[in-house]
Amino acid sequence: MPRRTIRPVGGRSRKPTLRVERALQRDGYAVLAGMDEVGRGALAGPVTVGVVVIDIECRTAPQGVKDSKLLTPAARHALVPRIHRWSRAYAVGHAWPEEIDAIGIIAALRLAGRRALAQIAVTPDLVILDGNHDWLTDPAEVGLLALTTDVTTPPVTTMIKADLKCSSVAAASVLAKVTRDAMMVEYAREHTAYGWAENKGYAAPEHLAALAAGGPCPLHRRSWRLPGVAGNDLGDSDGEYLAAYESELA
Repeated sequence: MPRRTIRPVGGRSRKPTLRVERALQRDGYAVLAGMDEVGRGALAGPVTVGVVVIDIECRTAPQGVKDSKLLTPAARHALVPRIHRWSRAYAVGHAWPEEIDAIGIIAALRLAGRRALAQIAVTPDLVILDGNHDWLTDPAEVGLLALTTDVTTPPVTTMIKADLKCSSVAAASVLAKVTRDAMMVEYAREHTAYGWAENKGYAAPEHLAALAAGGPCPLHRRSWRLPGVAGNDLGDSDGEYLAAYESELA
């Protein structure tokens, strides 16, 4: 039977709740995994996926859990141990710059998500992804033209703004961002020119200036349009990099 994407409709809320998760559990998906990514639009460093698994025994999420971009760094760090205690299981997976260059960002997201799932001892009945695109499921495993019947990931539902509506997805975003930010701060100690301690590998002005002046380092995504790489200077059409950086400033 072909896999399908289930799209729950959640009501508006000022903060994430378990409303969507409880509706899915009533539909028979007892063990749910909220999943979210960070670093997709960065010029350097990994793309990182967090997963938080809950079941019907998991009560209201820790106070303050919301989309990681809406929290201060201190608030995100304070939430991490609370999320660990609240969830049934949790993990963070990464795909590295050389993998992004080799297979592309969507396949790298899939790789990072599967690495996160591989770390948990429980198999979710359903994964909730933020957005409207299922990047976790291998296209070769779905549809009438599927190349294999060996499905290697749980069913997926996508939901626009899930990180603003679903506590499990918001919690996953917090774990992913705290983990990746810490990695980029550590990398900044060795690669001092790019300002990664502040911009976390996104296209901040100081990062772009350093790339233009000195070129990329091994942690940059070489397949992307980078200043300082011959024929790859950023143009007016590449404003999405700056927009991605600005979205991380909150």
